[in-house]
Amino acid sequence: MGWPVHIVAAGGYVFDQKGNILIVKTHNRGWDCTGGQIEEGETLEEGVLREIMEESGIKAKVKCLCGIYSNVGKHLFYDGVTPVPTKVMMDFICEYESGECTVSEETSSVIWVPKDSVMEYITSPAQRYRFQKALEFKDKITYASYVTKPEFKLLSERTI
Repeated sequence: MGWPVHIVAAGGYVFDQKGNILIVKTHNRGWDCTGGQIEEGETLEEGVLREIMEESGIKAKVKCLCGIYSNVGKHLFYDGVTPVPTKVMMDFICEYESGECTVSEETSSVIWVPKDSVMEYITSPAQRYRFQKALEFKDKITYASYVTKPEFKLLSERTI
């Protein structure tokens, strides 16, 4: 038996005290929350806070876990050649602590948006689904599985 191959990632939905949410414009996915792959030896919370800082220049703190998602579809990376492993993603509600919005190698724009209008920016069906769950979060963690290619399809959903 070989070792399983999954990407473990975390998303950070960062809110400020004024009711705004932080979003970043990525080169491949358009507007999105901050987040990315957890590195070896890193906890999920360390990883999401690192990703928030790297992608946006914002220091945040984790408030709570709000979602666990499995993208079980297999597809090719943006280069059209490299196969992408399945993903397990943990989404966290985070609170702004300090810092100014700063772009990075991964982002071309970083902005605060009123949470009531953030969905106007998010175009990817999977990201729209996860954003909606983060915005509606009320102490019940969503667990869902889906595929994104060739089109977004929700396979299962429940709260835990």
